[in-house]
Amino acid sequence: MALKPSTMLPLGTPAPSFTLPEAASGEMVSLDQYPDAHAYLVMFICNHCPYVKHVRPEIARLARDYQSREVAILGISSNDIVTHPDDGPELMAKEKAEAGYVFPYLHDETQAVAKAFRAACTPDFFLFDRDRLLAYRGQLDSSRPGNGLPLDGGDLRSALEAVLAGRSPALDQRPSIGCNIKWKPGAEPDWA
Repeated sequence: MALKPSTMLPLGTPAPSFTLPEAASGEMVSLDQYPDAHAYLVMFICNHCPYVKHVRPEIARLARDYQSREVAILGISSNDIVTHPDDGPELMAKEKAEAGYVFPYLHDETQAVAKAFRAACTPDFFLFDRDRLLAYRGQLDSSRPGNGLPLDGGDLRSALEAVLAGRSPALDQRPSIGCNIKWKPGAEPDWA
C-alpha cells in the first residue's frame, strides 16, 4: 500500500462531465441527472483500501444525512480490477449493500474519470457548488486508522454546510490521504 495525498485540484475548477455504470444495477449515471442539485459530492473510494474501510461508516452516515438536502452524491471506484479484483463491479455491489451506501457506486473501468478529476487516492473527495465549480477538495476529517481521532466527517460536513448556505468553504483545506489509485500498467498519470 502506497500512501498518497490528494492533488488538491484548484478551487473553482468546473466538474468534469462523465457517465459511468452503477455497479449494483448496471444503469448509466452522470452528474447531468441531477440538474436541481444544490451541491455535488464526488468521492473516489474502493472496496479494499484500509483508509476507505476506516471512513466507510461516516461516508454512509454523511450520505444519509445529506441525501434529502439536494446534494447529489456519487462514489466512484477507479482501481485496475486486473491487479485488484476485490474492487470489481460484483464486489462493489456487495460493498454498497453491506456498507449501507445510499448513493450510486460507479465503476470507472477506463480510469478516464479519475484522470479528469486528478484523483490520486482513496478516499478522495470533491465537492462542487450548484454551478458545478469546485468548492472543496480534501479530507473527510482528521481521523485515520489507528490515530484515535473521532470519525465525524467534520471537514467535509463543514464544507457541505457552507455550500448549501451559498457560502464558500474555508480556504484551509487539508488533503485527503489514503491508498494510491491502482492505475493500469503504463497508464499512470504524471501526478501518480
